Amino acid sequence: MPAPRSTVRRSIAAVAALPLLALAATACGYGSDAKDDDAKANVSAGGKKLSADTVKIGYFPNLTHATALVGIQEGTIQKELGGTKVESTTFNAGPSEIEALNAGSIDIGFIGPSPSINAYTKSQGKGLRIISGSASGGVKLVVNPDKIKTLDDLKGKKIATPQLGNTQDVAFLNWISEKGWKVDAQSGKGDVSVVRSDNKVTPDAYKSGDLDGAWVPEPTASKLVSEGAKVLLDETDLWPDKKFVITNIIVSQKFLEEHPDVVEAVLKGSVSTNKWINANPEEAKTSANKALEALSGKPLPKEILDPAWESIEITDDPLAETLKTQAGYSVKSGLLKDPNLQGIYDLGPLNKILKAEGQPEVSDAGIGVK
Repeated sequence: MPAPRSTVRRSIAAVAALPLLALAATACGYGSDAKDDDAKANVSAGGKKLSADTVKIGYFPNLTHATALVGIQEGTIQKELGGTKVESTTFNAGPSEIEALNAGSIDIGFIGPSPSINAYTKSQGKGLRIISGSASGGVKLVVNPDKIKTLDDLKGKKIATPQLGNTQDVAFLNWISEKGWKVDAQSGKGDVSVVRSDNKVTPDAYKSGDLDGAWVPEPTASKLVSEGAKVLLDETDLWPDKKFVITNIIVSQKFLEEHPDVVEAVLKGSVSTNKWINANPEEAKTSANKALEALSGKPLPKEILDPAWESIEITDDPLAETLKTQAGYSVKSGLLKDPNLQGIYDLGPLNKILKAEGQPEVSDAGIGVK
C-alpha cells in the first residue's frame, strides 16, 4: 500500500485510457523523440555482476518520473545492481519508449498507464509486464481566469490535452461525458473544443490566446500557472482516496524471464529510492531538479518546481484498480475496444521485496499473472 497521503505530501513536497494503437502516449508526454541522456551510471565498485552485463532503463525527464530521476542521480538503483551496469535513456513520449522496449533497446521503463495497456493489448499479452508503481497524481485543469471562472464555463471553450487518446485526453473526455456534454473523440469538436497540443508548446499557445485552458500533467500545469492561469480542478479530487496511477514500471517479458535477478535488483533500487524520497523531500526535490538540469540544460524555477512537486505522490503501489478504471474510460470514449488485461501485472518480485522490508504487499486487482 502507498504511504498515507499526509505523509507523502510532506515527503514529496513534490498522468487512461488509450488511444488507437498508433497513438498511445505517456501521461506526461513531451513529443516522441528518444535521447541518450549521456549519464551512464558507474558500476558499483567491487560489486558482483548479475546475470546481465548491463540493464537499459528508459524514463522521461519529468517530475512524474522522479523515481528514475533520483534513483539514477543518487546511484541508489546502481547500488543494488553491483557490477551490472545501468545504461539510461530518456524519452519524450510513450510510443517511442514502447518501441524501444519491443526492439530490446531498453529492458525496463518508467511509463504511464495508457502506453502500458496499449502495448500489452497490441502484443496480445506477450510484450511487457507492469512490475511496480512509481507515482500518483500530478494532473490539473488550469484555465484563463478572465474567460473561465467555474467548471460550467468550459462549455464552448478551447481546452488542450497532450495528445489524442493519452491519459489526460481520455480523462478529460470522460469528465466531459459525465457533465452531459458531447464531444467527438477523434476530432475533439463539440460542446468543448478539445485541442491536442504537445506539452512543449501549450504554454506559448496559452499565452497567445489560442487556448483557454488545459488538462495537463506537471510541470506543464505549473508552467501555465506561472503565465497567469489558475487551477480550476485537481484530478486527484475525482478519484477515490485521491490516488490514481500516473507512472509505473514495465519490463519486457523476455528480459524478465532471462534476467529475474537483474529485475529484482532494479526493483530493490526503486523501493529504496522511493523510501529516500519520502524521508528526504527537500533533498529529493533538489536531486530531481539537478537531474532535469543535466538532461535539459536548465533546472525548473522555484515557482514551477515547488507546486509541481507538491502535487505528485511517490509510491511503490501500482494502484491497479485505477488502471482498470482508466482503461474503461478509453473504451467508453470509443478509442479502444474492450482490452483483455489479464496478466499485465507481475507483482511477485515487488511483493517479495516489500515483505522482506516489513511493508504491506500491493494488489494487482485480479489482472496479474496466474
